[in-house]
Amino acid sequence: MKFLTSGKVKDLYDVDENTLLFKFSDRVSAYDVKFKQDIPRKGEILCKFAEFWFNELPVPNHFIKRESDTEIIVKKMQMLPMECVVRGYFYGSLVNRWKKGEFKVPEGTDTTLAAKLPEPIFDPTTKSEHDIPIDKTKAIEMKLVSEEQYNWLEKTSIDIYKKMAQIADNVGFILADLKLEFGILDNQIILGDSIGPDEYRLWPKDSFEVGKIQEAYDKQLLRDWLTTNGYQKQFDDARDRGEEPMAPEIPSDIISKMTERYVTAYEKFSGKSL
Repeated sequence: MKFLTSGKVKDLYDVDENTLLFKFSDRVSAYDVKFKQDIPRKGEILCKFAEFWFNELPVPNHFIKRESDTEIIVKKMQMLPMECVVRGYFYGSLVNRWKKGEFKVPEGTDTTLAAKLPEPIFDPTTKSEHDIPIDKTKAIEMKLVSEEQYNWLEKTSIDIYKKMAQIADNVGFILADLKLEFGILDNQIILGDSIGPDEYRLWPKDSFEVGKIQEAYDKQLLRDWLTTNGYQKQFDDARDRGEEPMAPEIPSDIISKMTERYVTAYEKFSGKSL
């Protein structure tokens, strides 16, 4: 087995001409900044959530099997260079883009923080070090996908979001938004990469309240701490100066809370005790 590359969270290995191994680590990044500390058990939860969702969703995907607590085997395919984001709630970067006039929400949309959108919105981005939001025209102009592919990805991504949101609702959570990746295998577009708390925002229904920052059972917990303590602005200012942002040390209580919430979410979804 040959090592290929390390991403922000996963290490990729070449198994044979048809398959790859994804090894999930405990590494964490936020706002495109990598942190020195690990989040214990994060890799295990991401791995087991990937297995859970690939088995649960009624769409073709590249998952073959889980190899260990932190490894899955997947089919090789040609990944499409566009991240398919679906937003069900008025939250996150969508709010800032709307405030800046960079994004128009449908007429009649409640623009209170965390309000549910009338219908889920397809809001794709480029796949790069710093993802850039794009629309259909831009995606086709940049030759990321064809018009036919874009239309299929939009419908399929929204359908997947709705299915996952229903499953989340059944176990006491709200799925606020979701990031999916797709690739081409045997001339067919199939679901790829992985799906877990690094790819969506998950809120407990019992503490949900429109107009406030929500309890995060995902990576947003770290993002909120960074924003509240001014680090997000420091990152942006550093990039504006052409410098690489410096990651602060994550407080131990944030680390333990992330582990606890990742584990709790997985146990509720899977019905299994870890």
